[in-house]
Amino acid sequence: MKFDTLAGQNPIDRLKVVGQPVDRFEAKLKTTGTATYAYEHHDIAPNVAYGYILGAAIAKGRITSIDIRQAEAAPGVLAVVTHRNAGPLGVGKFYVQRMLAAPDVDHYHQPVAVVVAETFEQARAASSLIRVDYTRGEGRFDLAAQLESAPVAPQMQFGGPTQTDVGDFEGAFAAAEVKIDETYVVPDQAHAMMEPHATIARWDGDRLTCWTSIQQMNWGIRDLGLILGIPRENLRLISPFIGGGFGGKGTVQADLALAAVCARAARRPVKLALQRPIMFNSTIHRPKTIQRIRLAATRDGRLTAVGHESWSGNLAGGRTEPATLSTRALYAGPNRMTRVRLATLDLAEGNAMRAPGEAPGLMALEIAMDELAEKLGVDPVDFRILNDTQVDPEKPDRPFSSRPFVECLRLGADRFGWSARKAEPGQVRDGHWLIGMGMAGAIRGAPISKAGARLRLDRHGVVTVETDMTDIGTGSYTIVQQTAAEMMGVPLDKVVARLGDSSFPETPGSGGQQGAPSVTAGVYAACMKLREAIAQRLGFNGVDAEFTDGEVRSGNRSVPIARAADDGDLVVEDSMEFGDLAKRYAIQTFGAHFAEVGVNAFTGEIRVRRMLAACAAGRILNPKTARSQVIGGMTMGIGAALMEEMAVDKRLGFFVNHDLAGYEVPVHADIPHLEVLFVDEVDPAISPVKAKGVGELGLTGVAPAVANAVYNATGVRVRDYPITLDKFLDRLPAIA
Repeated sequence: MKFDTLAGQNPIDRLKVVGQPVDRFEAKLKTTGTATYAYEHHDIAPNVAYGYILGAAIAKGRITSIDIRQAEAAPGVLAVVTHRNAGPLGVGKFYVQRMLAAPDVDHYHQPVAVVVAETFEQARAASSLIRVDYTRGEGRFDLAAQLESAPVAPQMQFGGPTQTDVGDFEGAFAAAEVKIDETYVVPDQAHAMMEPHATIARWDGDRLTCWTSIQQMNWGIRDLGLILGIPRENLRLISPFIGGGFGGKGTVQADLALAAVCARAARRPVKLALQRPIMFNSTIHRPKTIQRIRLAATRDGRLTAVGHESWSGNLAGGRTEPATLSTRALYAGPNRMTRVRLATLDLAEGNAMRAPGEAPGLMALEIAMDELAEKLGVDPVDFRILNDTQVDPEKPDRPFSSRPFVECLRLGADRFGWSARKAEPGQVRDGHWLIGMGMAGAIRGAPISKAGARLRLDRHGVVTVETDMTDIGTGSYTIVQQTAAEMMGVPLDKVVARLGDSSFPETPGSGGQQGAPSVTAGVYAACMKLREAIAQRLGFNGVDAEFTDGEVRSGNRSVPIARAADDGDLVVEDSMEFGDLAKRYAIQTFGAHFAEVGVNAFTGEIRVRRMLAACAAGRILNPKTARSQVIGGMTMGIGAALMEEMAVDKRLGFFVNHDLAGYEVPVHADIPHLEVLFVDEVDPAISPVKAKGVGELGLTGVAPAVANAVYNATGVRVRDYPITLDKFLDRLPAIA
């Protein structure tokens, strides 16, 4: 099926199942410990061996010798894999990292060897017996040292243009009545998901099956084939449950590639999980950005110049962090300029992490908007409303498909009690606490991609949906079931969803906030095909047949849909493809975040007291799971604002706090009640389902809302995240 015209009324719009706050299908499995994650498949083979990675002890250089003899002789050891016996290993299309130092070392903790043994403990013990000698090279570990030399990043497939110009930015900025020119720093951040990267690999002849933790099956199959040099038809990935990813499991990481190599070397299935330090220093992360924002406006508050320059670093050939994405689309302004510059750094690869580009970009832009609003003497909410636009600021002839940004701002401000905010900072106290309110706008792209599904109707009236879509804790199983139940007119308990298997029809998987809209569109297409097949088999006119309450009805005639499978299961497969609507319309999601914080006047301790998000993301498929996505994003945003930072040792080139003890993330005590509101809207330009993703929108704008609240509480502006007390304690107001 092809979607190339604006969606009209269709069976989804009945909203008997879709749009309802249905409990997550897998919730009981997860809360009772019966959901099986990648490392926990114990029944796939009787003789699974264990792998353990030895990471490089230097950040840049070359292996001069590696002695594995003692490790090979250790109890239980089956194989030791190094670059000398691993065979040729390629590189995937999305990540540039090499899975094995061979013999050049690109970054700290790059895998040097993998020990395979009968038990995990034997493999770990034997890894300590490997002796590696290196020649240390000179590395580049400091982004700030390359601000002058870093070039504009080359154009890449994702992230938009790295250089844009509209009008005369420099002239307009120079002539402006009111302006700001500030620099903001967002540090390296880790995905720090609960479940580690883990894989069990098994060879059956020349065919490889891997039970793994991966977000995007199609990319995984593609990249694993490129790395191992084998055809994709010989590969199968299985990933029914994933314990968090946030972009860090987008495609193949070292656990998957090296488990496959080790299983071939040991001639046994091999189970391999990455140790936490390896995850921090040898998988991808959100790279540090240094961002310069220049904004200018007339005295009455209308933006006249919008400039955003961003610097990030990566391994040679790696991607940039597209931090200017939000700035290009969020506010009006006739004169505009963005630049994205990319330095080469010898740290672990920087790549996609929840809302890549928008999350760190808004951490700068939305503080800058508040700073300019204060100079103008305009309320921050009013300033944003004044500079709203209903067309793409860079292409005025391209309207937004829907843009309820102002509705988000007004709804959020009203429900939060924004009118009680004191414009002058440091004016509200509660005992020893300085109290402040802050807010920020939010925007996140709404991509959608071709997605397929296979449907099977059996004689019991059960509809089984198969698709390679993954569920990373987002509720994919549930919205797939809801979509099929709505379309086929059957109860939810008559739908079975089977996900996370690369042998199923292809989707873009979980990533980029496109999973939900894409997979539900694919299920919609397959359901339309199944409806036609059922109608034909039961003798109905498919055009006017109604599917409801487990029956097909037309006129005075009704037949249970199960009758269509009396002679055997009815199986169909289809996919949804997309035309040029995304070119004709700017398709985005929008939101507004509001925060109240308390800052201890004596110690500088910051406590978030309450937060509210108002979001617009098309049709909300399930308000319960969507709310969970948004509060998860808000929690992550609080972490980005107040604590998260991968600290770089700029002498030796590694992330020092490379585990969950040293890399601080929010815990329950850090998070107050979080309120989520959804603006009632549908977007007919996105798909027949009219829904967009929401999981990354919930993060964008949170951190600057907290930062602006801290400023309102204290009068101290911090532009270097995270906002830790060492950056403002000496500037707190005097205690009366």
